[in-house]
Amino acid sequence: MIGSVHVLEGGSNAVNGIWTQFGGNLSFVCLAISLWAHFSIQFQRRSVIQEKIAFGIIAGGASIGSILLAVEVNPGIYIDIRFSPLALAGMFGGPIAAAFAASLAMVFRFCVGGTAMIDGLIAIAVATGIGLAANVWIRRRSPELLDVALLSLALGAALIVLMAVLPTLVHARVLAIIGLPMTVLNCLATVLCGFVLLKTQQWELERSILVTAFSQSPDYLYVKDRNSRFITVNENMIRLFRFRTTAEMTGLSDFNLISRPRAEEFYYLEQQVMDTGVPLIDSVERIDDRYLLASKVPLKDRQGRVIGLAGVTRDVTERTALERELRKSKNLLSHAMAGMSDGIAMYDSKGFLVFCNDQYRAAFPLSGDARVVGAHISDILRRVAETGERTGIPDADREEWIRSVSATLHSNKDEEVQLHNGDWRSIRTRLAEDGTAMAVVSDITATKQAEIALRLSAEQLKNLAETDGLTGMVNRRAFDEAFARETAGSARKNTPFSLLMVDIDRFKAYNDTYGHPAGDQCLRVVSRCLRQSVSRPADIVARYGGEEFVVLLPATSAKGAMIVAEQFARLLSQENIVHTGSEFGRVTASIGISCATGATLRINPNRLLSEADAALYDAKTQGRNRILAHSPEERHAIKDVG
Repeated sequence: MIGSVHVLEGGSNAVNGIWTQFGGNLSFVCLAISLWAHFSIQFQRRSVIQEKIAFGIIAGGASIGSILLAVEVNPGIYIDIRFSPLALAGMFGGPIAAAFAASLAMVFRFCVGGTAMIDGLIAIAVATGIGLAANVWIRRRSPELLDVALLSLALGAALIVLMAVLPTLVHARVLAIIGLPMTVLNCLATVLCGFVLLKTQQWELERSILVTAFSQSPDYLYVKDRNSRFITVNENMIRLFRFRTTAEMTGLSDFNLISRPRAEEFYYLEQQVMDTGVPLIDSVERIDDRYLLASKVPLKDRQGRVIGLAGVTRDVTERTALERELRKSKNLLSHAMAGMSDGIAMYDSKGFLVFCNDQYRAAFPLSGDARVVGAHISDILRRVAETGERTGIPDADREEWIRSVSATLHSNKDEEVQLHNGDWRSIRTRLAEDGTAMAVVSDITATKQAEIALRLSAEQLKNLAETDGLTGMVNRRAFDEAFARETAGSARKNTPFSLLMVDIDRFKAYNDTYGHPAGDQCLRVVSRCLRQSVSRPADIVARYGGEEFVVLLPATSAKGAMIVAEQFARLLSQENIVHTGSEFGRVTASIGISCATGATLRINPNRLLSEADAALYDAKTQGRNRILAHSPEERHAIKDVG
């Protein structure tokens, strides 16, 4: 705010003009803060000071941009909403961010000069000070939406006071003429941008928790691609192979880490897991002088294709050595059992329990009293069935289940069982030469939970990679894969395949007229209409780029594609989105259709794309808001939806 104000003539038209100009200023500030929210994750890998400096620079830039977009109230007198980013910088970034933001804004304001330069510098300092006061207020906790609202009210009150006491502004009657819109928009910008920053902090916290849980897990955790190359590993993995950072292991395979014979063995097992889709549970691996117990599960995309592998490995070197010693002497076994964390039991060749430790009984709390020396395996299993200790026991024929499980006691096997309370136990049974069966029971609840977390993490990463963040539909990358897959399938079946290419008419003018937030909402409405236009699970709607969309229609003729296109046009027309920059007065779309079958799909499936694009281009040049179809053999207009 920089000088005296001329009393505006023209009544509501003048005020409306000021509100409109302020709206553009507000959009710029919100856009700047939103861009910071989008890119702030890049600074998590840097120091906290660097992150705060970057935030301060962004906030200062937003303030400068607001000054450049200021509303001229009188010759030499400008009013803007530079104060919102300065207050937010103080609240969310603290003294460092506030110092950079305020310095940039003050230097620029000093260079601009003008009647009320001193008043403007004072206002910048006050707004920044309010943000710093809010930072002190929330120093020992995370900010909440209420804090942002209070900051907004404090900023609004301060602006009113400044307009009432600063000499130049008092002389210009700024408070009476323009005080309301300036105060309201500064408060509104503070609330909107503060909400964005709050959500950004929440997302960063959730991501940090997920990354920390993965990184600091006591087990060895890793994810590999389809070629068994490491995509990501946790801290234990880099310590195991003596690397300094996880980035150094990314892209490597076992062939880069261990001897070739062992690497080939691991590669074969992992490829078998990914080829068959059957997880590898508690497989013993040996690296140098260490024994590892590895569980590996295939990772699948939404189409069920295996895209990689997740592994959870525990170091069982000490337990393996102990088991070896225990086989040599029963006395040594009894001595060592007292200090083991796992449960150990030995059954003779007839199925009678000859030895077990306390941990073995404690591992099965409901049937522990039946697991005593001299008890037969069938009696123990009967107690398990009676108490319902294990899941998956059939109610109809329990005796048959007992006989079946008892018969498998004297065999080498690895199994996992889930208890009634959700805990998991790993039971590894090994048969000795004299027919004795030794069972080692481990609590693998944490491992199972880690596996579930890994699967969820991989699925989330995959969804992010294949989904357009704005519309929620398939993105360009996933579309390219689906296009290659579906056209190949139609070529094999010799069925028609249609493609719609949709472009929103005069969308740049829409963005220029209504702003990017309104443009984003328009894209969401168009995507919803497209999804409602298709009815089969096989139909795929994707965002092709910008305001352009594509629809894949396998096993669909040109007539069927026309029905889908007309349905979309009707739905979009019913939305009746006002567009003053369009010759139709509302948002419309041009649609290009292409259909092919047989030889065209086999020889050159991309011809579909080029034909649909050509049809869309012709629809645009022929007046927009129409549907036009091309085919590899002929071209003809199908429908004008104007």
